[in-house]
Amino acid sequence: MTIHQNAILMQPGEGSSAWVIGDLYTFKAVGEDTFQAYALIEIVMQPHSAVPPHFHTHENEAFYIQEGEMEFQLGEQTIVATPGTFLHSPKGQPHSFRNIGAKPVKFLCWLTPAGLEKFFIEVGTTVSEQNTTPPAVTPADIEKMATTAPKYGLEIIPPPST
Repeated sequence: MTIHQNAILMQPGEGSSAWVIGDLYTFKAVGEDTFQAYALIEIVMQPHSAVPPHFHTHENEAFYIQEGEMEFQLGEQTIVATPGTFLHSPKGQPHSFRNIGAKPVKFLCWLTPAGLEKFFIEVGTTVSEQNTTPPAVTPADIEKMATTAPKYGLEIIPPPST
């Protein structure tokens, strides 16, 4: 079998990885690999971890749950996603998600077109042999995400005023 020069072959455990607010992001395909068509990230989300309400101005985002149980908010709809669930959030749709279980959740995240993976790389901490466990999330990590998000067309929705 001949593999085309632009083909991507990633075996299990392969790909560069980063810790992003305590969760493990492994980049299986980035824009440079796909002529900017898409990026694919394998994410392991820790128990009780959450991504706040937000929307994308540049890309669609899709998810495929492999292990665990997550709660997604897509617009006004709340969905409990279990292994085998596929969700697609078109650009501009407010959404959020969180791990509602006691074990990590593993899922795939597609970004179409590519580009937002650079945000995760910029705000994350590269995984190395020295940091193989999730680091504590600090206020500085949250601030870095909030200040970097607009550069990538990512709009984080503030909580409602009370």
